[in-house]
Amino acid sequence: MRARTMIAAVVAVAAVTGGGFAVTGLAQPGPKDSGHQQSSLPPATAPIQQGDLVSSTSIDGTLGYSRESKLNAGAGGTLTWIAGSGSSIERDGRLYAVEGKDVRLMYGTEPMYRVLRNGDKGADVRQLKANLRTLGYGSGLADDETFTPGTADAVKRWQKEHGLKESGQVGPEQIAFAAGPVRVQSADTAVGDRTAPGQKVMTTTSSDRVVQLRLKVSDAALAKAGGKVQVELPDGTSASGTVSSVGGTAKVGDDPNDKTPRIAVTVTFDASGKVKGIDKSPATVKLTGETRKNVLSVPVGALLALDDGSFGVQVVADGTAREVKVRLGMFAQGRVEISGDGLRSGLRVGVPST
Repeated sequence: MRARTMIAAVVAVAAVTGGGFAVTGLAQPGPKDSGHQQSSLPPATAPIQQGDLVSSTSIDGTLGYSRESKLNAGAGGTLTWIAGSGSSIERDGRLYAVEGKDVRLMYGTEPMYRVLRNGDKGADVRQLKANLRTLGYGSGLADDETFTPGTADAVKRWQKEHGLKESGQVGPEQIAFAAGPVRVQSADTAVGDRTAPGQKVMTTTSSDRVVQLRLKVSDAALAKAGGKVQVELPDGTSASGTVSSVGGTAKVGDDPNDKTPRIAVTVTFDASGKVKGIDKSPATVKLTGETRKNVLSVPVGALLALDDGSFGVQVVADGTAREVKVRLGMFAQGRVEISGDGLRSGLRVGVPST
C-alpha cells in the first residue's frame, strides 16, 4: 500500500487553513509495491465522479445590523424619555424627549444641523419636504430645495398634529434625520440625565441583518462584492446571502495575540426579515472560490504516492486492483480533481475503510 494515509492527513490540514488549491507534491513514496498490478484489494472503494468542483472556506463572523451610527442630541436640557434598546422606529416615530418635547425621526441622508425656515435652500430642505409629503402634510409641495411659504404651512400642520407650537420652522430640537427606519442598539443616556446639543444620546442601526467578517488577506480573493454565500446562523439553520462590501485596506485587529492583517467584509441576507438571532452572536459564512467545471474527482483518501514521486489511484474492477498514475488539479469539498489515461466517471477506486 502506498502513502495514502499521509496524503489524506496533509490535505485535511490544508483544507482547514485555506479551502481549494492545486498541488504539485504532497508526500514521499515508500519503498513498497513497485508493480502496477496488485493482488490485494483495498478495504473499501468509491466511484470516480464527474461534475463541478467548487473550492470554499468557512469564516467565523458576527451577526448584527447594518449602518451602525450615533444619534446626538439636538437640544440641551433634561432627558425625560428615550426609546429602549431593541426598539424599532419608523418615520415620524419618537426617538427621545428633552423636557417633555419629543424629537422625531425623519428619513434623509443629510444631518439635521440647523433650524429650517422660509427662504432656506439646500438638500436638507428637499428631504424635509419629501417627508412632509409622505406623511400627508404637504401633498402639493414641489420636489426642490427651497423652503417656501407652502413648506411653512405644511410644517405648521405637522406641529399641530403633535401638540407643538405652530411656528412654521423646524430644527434639531424637533426632528433627526436617518437613512431609513432605525433600531436602537443602545441608549447611551438615561432619563434624568442632562443633555447638550451634540452630545451622544443613543446608538442606532438599520433593521437589516448582516454578518461582519474580518478576512485574512490570503483569503481575500474568496470575497468578491456581489458573490453569493451561505451563512450558518446561531440556531443551526442556514440562510443565503450576498457579499455587499469588501474593505480596501488591511488592518490588524484588536486581539494582541493576533497581528494578522485582515480586511472587513459585510454580508447581507437575501431575506433579512426572516433571519433570527441575538445581536453580536457568532455566525459562519461559507465563501465560494474557484469552480472547475465538469471534471473527474475522487475522495482525497484515494490518492497514492507512487515510487517515482508522482501520484496515483487504485482502480478496482473484476476482483483486482491496479495502480493508475494521475495528474492532480484542485482540492475542494474533501475531493481532488484528477486526470489520466483510461479514467472515466463510474470507475471505482480504493479508499481507506470508514
